[in-house]
Amino acid sequence: MLNRALLARQMLLERRAMPASDAIGFLLGMQAQIPTDPYVGLWSRLAEFDPLELSALLADRKAVRMAAMRGTVHLMLAADALELRPLTQVVFDRSFPHTPFGKGAKGVDRAKVVAAARKAITAKPMTLVELRKVLEPQFPSFKGEHLAYLVHYAAPLVQVPPRGLWGKGGAPKVTLLDHWLGKPVAKRPAIDKIVLRYLAAFGPASVMDAQSWSGLTKLTPVFEKLRPQLVTFEDNTGRELFDLPKAPRPDEDTPAPPRFLPVYDNLTLGFANRDRILDLKPKRPPDQNAWVKTFTVDGFVAGFWKIAAGELTLEPWRKLTKKERDALAAEGRRLLRFLEGDAKGGLRFVD
Repeated sequence: MLNRALLARQMLLERRAMPASDAIGFLLGMQAQIPTDPYVGLWSRLAEFDPLELSALLADRKAVRMAAMRGTVHLMLAADALELRPLTQVVFDRSFPHTPFGKGAKGVDRAKVVAAARKAITAKPMTLVELRKVLEPQFPSFKGEHLAYLVHYAAPLVQVPPRGLWGKGGAPKVTLLDHWLGKPVAKRPAIDKIVLRYLAAFGPASVMDAQSWSGLTKLTPVFEKLRPQLVTFEDNTGRELFDLPKAPRPDEDTPAPPRFLPVYDNLTLGFANRDRILDLKPKRPPDQNAWVKTFTVDGFVAGFWKIAAGELTLEPWRKLTKKERDALAAEGRRLLRFLEGDAKGGLRFVD
């Protein structure tokens, strides 16, 4: 049940005909450390996805790229960013003191550093390297690098276009989220609603799963408060899983076509226990299995992929049947057409 339920909600059993904004909102953000990754993620999920649609959302400030869940960069709708970034601030506060930057910035007046950075980056978006040069003269007892990363962890910074736009590039210049959107961040983010939306996109899931996805801790009281409106299950290890009563849970024999996933896709990172999507029995993949570009076969992550010089290389973790290879190759050629503009690009398997 868990595998097909996840695929159905992640729009990977069949592509959906819906606006990119609706998909991003339903998925509650998409990993976006690599600017092109959300384009691949949406292409695998939406029928006739136009990458310029996503570019327009970013250019028009209807969507943003910024660090949030787990302290990592996500593509989110603007309205969601105003909720999710302050909600996950505790993740940044918890981790920063243990980083080299946090140790180097120990003792500095954090509020004054953030205020100085706000003045600079609301006047003109800057890279963190540029911000270093602004902050270091004002706080000469500390290294500019440490100060700039203090701001990265302490303030809601959004990466501004052209970075993240289709077919364009640019350094990761940042400004403040509230300044960019012209709206204040939420003072009391609605964690109950976020948990319900997480279950809609990733359930059935455990408390630990939700904590792994968000980076937050101590979510048990939230689930207990929501329990009366949820249904519960047990997985094969006896863990309690929560879900929305009317959420889709297809039969496990529902056909699942091959799909290509970008690096860091939340399909693989949204859980403490990834057995529902990573089948390690046929061949144990390298430790970085969730951190590279992967493809699915029969609903489970089954190998790596990369494109170089117009050629798509596929590295399966297990022996594929001819039918599986043919279906994967057909989907791969469509991916090549999307990313390279030429369906005639090369494709090879590395077994």
